[in-house]
Amino acid sequence: MKRTGTAVWNGSGKDGSGHLTTQSTTLNNVQYSYKSRFEQGVGTNPEELIAAAHSGCFAMALSFVLQEAGLTADSLDVTCTITLEPGVGITHSDLVLKAKIPGVTPEKFQEYAAAAKANCPVSKLMKAEISLNASLV
Repeated sequence: MKRTGTAVWNGSGKDGSGHLTTQSTTLNNVQYSYKSRFEQGVGTNPEELIAAAHSGCFAMALSFVLQEAGLTADSLDVTCTITLEPGVGITHSDLVLKAKIPGVTPEKFQEYAAAAKANCPVSKLMKAEISLNASLV
């Protein structure tokens, strides 16, 4: 399986702007710029897209881990925060999970969450440190 995304950029790094489009057109000419990435400008940025991808991938990976254990979550609420240090790169991906899973013990829950974190394809792509704060609600 292959998925594509495209970027078109016009102008200089600081004063230019661009548009992002995904194969599904969920993103369709969505604007991004220096201001939307490093300040508070209108549009998206690569880091928030990575955060959305990592949280979505992790949630789905955990749902598969739970399914293999005969469990189904009522809800998996995942927030991911990506840290970009200018001049260094992306240094952290911090996942926060609040889960409602009937019938799971706290110990097994942590085991399942750790397995999902380690095996989610986006986690495997990351060179940055990945942290996980997982709690049952």
